[in-house]
Amino acid sequence: MKDFSKYQGIFPAFYACYDKAGKVDGQAVRTLAKYLLDKGVKGLYVGGSSGECIYQSVAERKETLENVMSEVGGKLTIIAHVACNNTADSCELAAHAERLGVEAIAAIPPIYFHLPPKGIAKYWNDISAAAPNTDFIIYNIPQLAGVALTVPLLQEMLKNPRVIGVKNSSMPVQDIQMWRDEGAVVFNGPDEQLLSGLAAGAIGGIGGTYAAMPELYLEILRCFQTGALEKGREVQNECCRIIYKMCSAQGNLYAVIKEVIRLQGGPDVGSVRAPLLELAEADLAVTVEVHEMIKAAVAKYCG
Repeated sequence: MKDFSKYQGIFPAFYACYDKAGKVDGQAVRTLAKYLLDKGVKGLYVGGSSGECIYQSVAERKETLENVMSEVGGKLTIIAHVACNNTADSCELAAHAERLGVEAIAAIPPIYFHLPPKGIAKYWNDISAAAPNTDFIIYNIPQLAGVALTVPLLQEMLKNPRVIGVKNSSMPVQDIQMWRDEGAVVFNGPDEQLLSGLAAGAIGGIGGTYAAMPELYLEILRCFQTGALEKGREVQNECCRIIYKMCSAQGNLYAVIKEVIRLQGGPDVGSVRAPLLELAEADLAVTVEVHEMIKAAVAKYCG
């Protein structure tokens, strides 16, 4: 039986790292990867929504993954999201990720044109075939992709022995239970419900705000594993309040998070790429408040 222990834990979704000219900054990528390694996370999810993948070229996505692997490959479990909105580019990224030695690749369904299940399955299987020695994870995020994973589609995909599970970013926790019942490994996606997702059977979590406050999500996982559920609910509620404050800014969520990490003494990884909105001047007060909320929560729950 396959050992999935390398996927058990907290996986920050890795952020796009840019220099002042807006180009991918390899040194910043390596610095952020090392920063997160030192925080004690299990692995990284590279090239997904938080990595601004739909606004980056194939070459930029390769450059980012290469720098992540050069810094923390073999030290963290790396899952590379490789989907593009065409099969050829997706396969190129999948083959590249396998050559670099990632533990798994992942892919959303094709967006814009809503393909039938047969078309989605072919797209995913074609990508998987380009990385024949690498685990494959379905990325279910219907609120953005416009297409939702179904039980029949998952059953079809699980005929592919490389398909091990689902990164589930749909909001219903019930979905995690359904995918688990089909034999899939499931990662909780929505950060606001990590504790609930773990209770429903998720093996761990992949989240877009994890890198801003990894200590708190690691504590939620610890509370779940040790049965300290009352404390776990308190920490989860505090994470939610912090997320709501992040979302109150005018600028894009990832622009907020990148500034918060800088305020924490972490690496400066630049801003976000247009058409995502950079921070407005009024947002700076929000980032300071978020920074203080995280610092207080870590001191209270992780000391």
